[in-house]
Amino acid sequence: MSVASEALKLTGERQHLILRRALAERIIKIKDLAAELGVHEMTIRRDLDALAEQGLLERVHGGARVKDKTSEELSHHLRAAKNTEAKARIARAALDLIQDGDVVALDASTTALALAAILHARNVTAIVTGLDAANILAASGVSFLMVGGNFHAPARSFVGAFFMDTMRRLHPDKVFFSAKAYSVETGFTDPHLPEVGAKQTLISSGGTRIALLDASKLGRRALATIATLSEVDVLVTDAAPSDDVRAAIEAADIKLVIAQEEP
Repeated sequence: MSVASEALKLTGERQHLILRRALAERIIKIKDLAAELGVHEMTIRRDLDALAEQGLLERVHGGARVKDKTSEELSHHLRAAKNTEAKARIARAALDLIQDGDVVALDASTTALALAAILHARNVTAIVTGLDAANILAASGVSFLMVGGNFHAPARSFVGAFFMDTMRRLHPDKVFFSAKAYSVETGFTDPHLPEVGAKQTLISSGGTRIALLDASKLGRRALATIATLSEVDVLVTDAAPSDDVRAAIEAADIKLVIAQEEP
C-alpha cells in the first residue's frame, strides 16, 4: 500500500470514529477529539468540514453536532461502512450462485447492497426492498422491481402490510438476505421488529434462500428470529464458523460457502 493510500485509510478510520462519537453524544468538541485521537486540532477541523460537506454533521462553534433528522441516516452510513471488505467478498461469492435469467430478490441489508453493486455482471431481473439498492441498480442498468410499503428509515427499507401483501404475490428464483446475528439456539435474528416481518415474507417467497452473513455475526443473537436453518438453503460467510455452528449447518444439510480473498 502506498503512503497516500495509507493516509486515506487512516483518514477514513478517524472520520468513522468521529461519526460514531457524534451519534452517541450528539455534540462533539474539536479539543476533546484531538486529545482522544492524538492528532492536531486542525486535522479534526478538516475532518469535521469534510463530514459537514457530506451532510453527515453540522458544524457549530468549537465542534459539530448531529441533527435529529439525520441521525438515522448517519447510523445507516456507519453500518454500511462496517466490515466492507468482508461484505465485498461475500457479495462476489453470492454472485457465483446466480445464473443469467434468474429473478433474484435482495433485502435492504448493507451486505445485500454489496451484491447489488456487482449484479450488473449477470443478466437478471431483481426485486429490491430498499432505496439504496434501487438507486444502484438504476445507475447500473439492471432491470428491477421495487416493492414498496411503509418506509423504515434506520434500514432505508420498506416494511408493513402493503409490502408483505405484495411480496407474497412474487416468486423469485433466489432470495438473498442478511441478519444482525446468527446462533444455533435462536437462528437468524434482527433487533428491528418491522424488518423481521418483512424479511420473513421475503425469505418465504424464494425458491432458493441464501443467507449472507459476515463471520462477526456468527455465534451471536439479537431480539427476534427471522428464520431458522431449516428455512435456508445456503449460508455465505467470509470465514470458517465455529464447530457448533458448522455442526448445525451440516445437520440441517445447508450448503456452506466461505468467501475467499482475492489473490
